[in-house]
Amino acid sequence: MSLAVVNQFAKALLTVVNEPASTLAPEQALEQLDTVQMLIQSYPELRLALLSPAIDAKQKAKVIDRLGAMNGLHPIVRRFLNVVLAQRQLPHWSKIQQAFQAQLDEQACIVRAEVSAARELNREQQASLEAKLAGLMRGRNLRCRYAVDSALVGGVKVRMGSEVLDGSVRGQLDTLRRRLVAEA
Repeated sequence: MSLAVVNQFAKALLTVVNEPASTLAPEQALEQLDTVQMLIQSYPELRLALLSPAIDAKQKAKVIDRLGAMNGLHPIVRRFLNVVLAQRQLPHWSKIQQAFQAQLDEQACIVRAEVSAARELNREQQASLEAKLAGLMRGRNLRCRYAVDSALVGGVKVRMGSEVLDGSVRGQLDTLRRRLVAEA
């Protein structure tokens, strides 16, 4: 599935939940998309049934309604899931979900940063790093997710979209190696 199609599905859902008459907040929609993803991953039989061409759309809609009722899914999310199924795009649910998250972040001026460190950072270190990164955000809000990557040896590596800030020892060693090879 192309990125354009994924973005169209995500944009359509965001448009619906942003309508003044909508009773579903965008953040709630995102949580419910997560719930659907968890259900699809947790129950392979459900996934197979929803993907099966042998089961007609009405039966699938009944399954979705029952599943939605049991898991508190809003009618908008249920209808959206039915549209995704009708268009045979369920295998791309996680990409649609990620595109929805990205569009929601863009709407709220949020930048997500993936921070990898050689060891776990304490609250003080996280706050210090976030303060430094906030200066690069130009008025946008920053949300960091932290992970430990022992391959970094020391320091941190930050990925914000397609931009990577590498302050790791591994990154500095790689840069030094490239310089030495280029000069040789």
